[in-house]
Amino acid sequence: MFPMGAVPHGTFAQLPMPPAVAVARGFEEVGSARRKFVGVELGLPRSRKVVVRRAVAGRSWKGGEAARQDKIRHFQLQTRCTLEPREYTEGVRKFAPLLEPQQSAVVRGSNDWKAVPDFWRTAAEEFGDRLALIDRHHDPPTQLTFKEAFQAILEFSEGLRVYGVKPDQKVALISENSHRWIVADQGIMAAGAVDVVRGSRSSTEELCHIIVHSDSKALVVDTPDTYNRLAPRLLSDEVSLMFVVVLWPSKSENGVKSSNGSPPSGPPMYTYDDLITSGRTSLQALAAANLPYDVIEPSDLATIVYTSGTSGNPKGVMLSHANLLHQIDNLPAVVQPAPGERFLSLLPPWHMYERSVEYFVLSQGVCVVYTSVGHFKEELSKYPSDFFVAVPLVFDVLYSGILKRIAQGSSLKTLIAFSLISISTKFMDAKRISEGRALSYANVKQSTAGAVFQWLVASVLTLILWPLHLLGKKLVYSKILANIRIQRVAISGGGSLSTSVDKFFEVLGITVLNGYGLTETSPVVAVRVPENNILGSVGRPVAKTEIIVVNPETGEVLPNGEKGIVKIRGPQIMKGYYKNPRATEKAIDENGFFNTGDIGWIAPFHKVGAARKCGGVLVLEGRAKDTIVLSTGENVEPSQVEEIALQSKLVKQIVVVGQDQRRLGALIVPDREDPDVSGLPEAELVAEIRKELKRLAPDMQSAVGPFKIISEPFTVENGLLTPTLKVKRDIILSKYKELISQLYQK
Repeated sequence: MFPMGAVPHGTFAQLPMPPAVAVARGFEEVGSARRKFVGVELGLPRSRKVVVRRAVAGRSWKGGEAARQDKIRHFQLQTRCTLEPREYTEGVRKFAPLLEPQQSAVVRGSNDWKAVPDFWRTAAEEFGDRLALIDRHHDPPTQLTFKEAFQAILEFSEGLRVYGVKPDQKVALISENSHRWIVADQGIMAAGAVDVVRGSRSSTEELCHIIVHSDSKALVVDTPDTYNRLAPRLLSDEVSLMFVVVLWPSKSENGVKSSNGSPPSGPPMYTYDDLITSGRTSLQALAAANLPYDVIEPSDLATIVYTSGTSGNPKGVMLSHANLLHQIDNLPAVVQPAPGERFLSLLPPWHMYERSVEYFVLSQGVCVVYTSVGHFKEELSKYPSDFFVAVPLVFDVLYSGILKRIAQGSSLKTLIAFSLISISTKFMDAKRISEGRALSYANVKQSTAGAVFQWLVASVLTLILWPLHLLGKKLVYSKILANIRIQRVAISGGGSLSTSVDKFFEVLGITVLNGYGLTETSPVVAVRVPENNILGSVGRPVAKTEIIVVNPETGEVLPNGEKGIVKIRGPQIMKGYYKNPRATEKAIDENGFFNTGDIGWIAPFHKVGAARKCGGVLVLEGRAKDTIVLSTGENVEPSQVEEIALQSKLVKQIVVVGQDQRRLGALIVPDREDPDVSGLPEAELVAEIRKELKRLAPDMQSAVGPFKIISEPFTVENGLLTPTLKVKRDIILSKYKELISQLYQK
C-alpha cells in the first residue's frame, strides 16, 4: 500500500514532491523498496501501482527533466519490508497519558484525565459500540462508534507525528463542521501539538493572519477550495508549512490549481485518509516498542482560538488542557446526560460554547449528530435531539419562523393561537412570582406582609389561568413541539437572549438554559440550571469560579444589585493572548481576575418575596465599550434598544447609533422576506417601522428617533458579521459614517 494511502487519479491530492521520493516530507530513499518514515521504516505491499499527479510548477528536483514534467507518473512499488521503529529522542514524542497508556501505567477504566483527548479512552471502554458521531451530509456519510472514533483519533495523531509534527508546534485547523473536524482537533491535541482553529467561511485576510501570526507549522483545511483561496497569499508571504491536509477532498475536481490553472507549488498535500493510513501503519510498528515519551501536562497549551475580531485583527486566546478539562469536569452539575442520548451540532465547531459542550456530552456517552443551517429542520425530524446548543440568533430565527407559520393559518386559528400564547405568558409570569423566580423584583425590598399578599395574588392568578394554559398545550404547543423535537434541554450562549424569546420557549415547554462565557474563559463561567431557571439572567457561577462586579472608574467591588464591569477568576481563565503580553496584562489583573468588558449586576439575596430564589444570579446589560453617551449625558446600552426593536416582524437587523447626539438613531435592515414588507414602498415601510418601534417601546426614554433603511443585510460574507454572527459594530459605523451623519443634519 502506498504509505499515505492510495492517491487516485483525478483527486486533489497532487503532491509537490519528486517522483523519486516518497510522499511524506522527511522520507529518504533507501534502496528501491524502503522509505524512512519520520519514526518508522515502512513496508510497502508487492506490485501496487500508484498514480500521482505532480503539483510542482517550475521547481528544480533531483531526478532529471522527466521528474519536472507536469504530468501523471506511474510507479511500481516493490515488496514489503520489515517495520523497524526508530527511537524517538526525548521531547519528540508526547502522549495524552490516558489516551495512549504505556504498559500498565494507567488503570483500565480510569478517568484521571490530564489532557483533553484522555476522555476518549474512558468513553471507548464505557460506551464502546454505542454511536458517537453521525455525519450524513458529507461524502461518504459516516457513523462512528466510540471505539471507532477513539481509534481514528489515535491514528490521526500518529499520522501527524509521522509527517513531522512535534510537541508544542502549532497546527492550523481551518474547517467547518463535520465528524472529521473532531477527529482532527483531538488528534492534534493528542500528538502534544496545539491546534489553531477557525472556520473556513472567514475572510482570506483573516485566515492568513491567523496562520502566520500563530506560527503554524502545518495546515488542515476542510476542502480544496479553502486551500485554493488561501494558497496565493500563503505562498506570496513565503509561509513555511511542512504539509497541508484536506479533510474532504473533492472527487469532482482534477486537483488543487493555482490561479493560472497550473498545479501550485508549495507544501506537500495529503488527504484525511492518507494521514489515517500512515498513522495506523506506524502504530502497528510501534505496538511492541517501549519508546521514551513525554506526557502532556494539564498546564500545556491545547489550543489557540482567535477572537471574532469585531474590530481590528483578532487576538489569539491561549487555552490549556486544564482550562478545557474544567468545563468537561464541571458541566455535569448543570445537566446530566445519559449514554445514548443525542446532541445536535449546528454551531461552528471552533466556537468555544459548541466545542466545550461537545467535549462534555461525548465524555458522557452522548451521540453527536452533525448538521448545518440548510439541513437543520431535516436533521431534527430524523434525529430528535436531547441537547441543542445555539447562539441567540438561532433561537430568534426559530421564534420568528414559528410566529410566521401561525400567522399563515386562518384568521380564527391565528387569533386563538396568539390569544393562548398571550394567556400562557401571563400564566408563566404569575407562576414565576409565586415560586420566587421573578428577576424583575430582585432590586425591590419587600416586607413580609407585602410578599405574602403578592404571593397569594400570583397563586390565585396561576390557578385561574392554568386550564387555559393546558388548552394551549393541547391545541397549539404540542404541534409546535412535534416539529421542533428538542427533547430535553436547549442551551443558549455567545450573546444576549431576548426576554420575549426566552418567555416564548418557556411557554412551549422547552427548557432553555442561558449561559455566559467568553473565548477567554473556555468559555462557561455561569449558566442557568433546570431546577432554578431564572429568566433574564445567565445563572450562577459554575464550580470553582468567582464573579465580581466592579466600578468602571475606581475598580471598587460593588455590592449585589449595583451595575458595573463583570470580572471573573477561575481555572478556566486563559493563559493569555498569543504573542500579545500587553493585551494579556490589560485583560487579567494582578489578582487573576479577567476583565470581561461586559456590564452587569449580581442579584441580591432575599429571604421572602417574588425574587427570593434569584439571589446570586448574574444579569448582563451590554458591553461597556458599546455604551452610547448622548449629548444629554445619558448612557444608553444599544443592545437593549436593539433587542426590543427586533421583536418587530418588520425588522431583520438593526444597529443603534447616536454617540454625542441628542437622540438615538438606527440603521435598519427590514425583513424583505416577510409578505407584509416585500411590496411596501420605502416611505410606507419607514412609517410602519416607526409605528412598530413606538408600540414596542412607548415608555422608553431613549427611544429611536431618526433611522435609515439599509438594503444590504449584515452578513459574514460582506464582513459586517463575525463568524459567530455578532454584529461588527465598529465596522458598520465606519462603513455608514456619512449615512449616519445625514440622520442628524435635519
